[in-house]
Amino acid sequence: MSITIRSLQLPDDYEQLAELLNQVWSEPTTAQSLLEADQKLYEVGHTYMDDNGLLAGYDRERKVAVTARGEIAGYAWSWRAPWTEPGYLCNTLVVKETYRTQGIGQLLLQKIGQWALQIGASTLITEAWDDQPASVRFAKNRGFVTERHAFQSMLQLNHLYEIPVMPEIGSLRFLTLADAPGEESEHKLYELYKETLVDIPGFLGEVPEFSEWLKWYLRVDGYAPERVIIAADGDSYIGVTNVLHNQQTNGMYHEYTGVSPAYRGKKVALALKIKAIQLAISQQAAYIRTDNDSTNQPILSINRKLGYVPLRGSYRLLAPLDQVMNCLKPPAHL
Repeated sequence: MSITIRSLQLPDDYEQLAELLNQVWSEPTTAQSLLEADQKLYEVGHTYMDDNGLLAGYDRERKVAVTARGEIAGYAWSWRAPWTEPGYLCNTLVVKETYRTQGIGQLLLQKIGQWALQIGASTLITEAWDDQPASVRFAKNRGFVTERHAFQSMLQLNHLYEIPVMPEIGSLRFLTLADAPGEESEHKLYELYKETLVDIPGFLGEVPEFSEWLKWYLRVDGYAPERVIIAADGDSYIGVTNVLHNQQTNGMYHEYTGVSPAYRGKKVALALKIKAIQLAISQQAAYIRTDNDSTNQPILSINRKLGYVPLRGSYRLLAPLDQVMNCLKPPAHL
């Protein structure tokens, strides 16, 4: 089989890329969604070594494996944002089901590894579904080790589902970002995210600056201000859940749920989750889905109480770059 590794060519590759990613992503994407995500990004990256000699800054590399007929058989994407953990590169590597176990993943990883060496990265990070042993084995055979385990949960919304009773939360009130539009409210939400993001088990790197947070944490694909549910104490925002809508599946997704430390243990997160369920039902969504780290027991417990059913999970895998490159070397001839 003749395979060529080349750079991603846009916009021509978007349609095939969306088809490929939909084989592995839990929520489907489209060529248009991929285009809109790219339009948020920088055109030229900028990386440098920080005071500790670790890679900092931002950049990306994207390669595809293409057959002689022009079919995209595999895709590798390596990147870091300004807030990514120093030294780290995040990675996505996907091979089309019909082309797996033919060396394409190895070729793509070699290309990504060479680029990572050129810019001075020290660590590669990736994810693999826990029900895909071949993918996990591929990573571990190339030096990756499991660092975290996260779980998906889904709540099917049909006529049999009984909406739980809202807990007593004293004088707190609920509103949405549509009720209080504008930059002042967005800045208050940003401060709440800054306070709560760092408490998520397994959170790496830094909280991005406001403008980048808007693009990558708040106004993401499926966002609408009326689906950003806020818990407030007076004028202070003390809890939030951002619920996204996927038009292709008519499903909702909890992009984020956070509660200020001073208000935890007071059933604010439970109330926010119920508000999200009420919203999804009012909009006739088919389901609502979420992802949580395996060690985040408070949220996992809330999900179980509300009837969320556990689905497959994903492993976060890390590897020192030099170890990966050693594993990619062909064996020496005896």
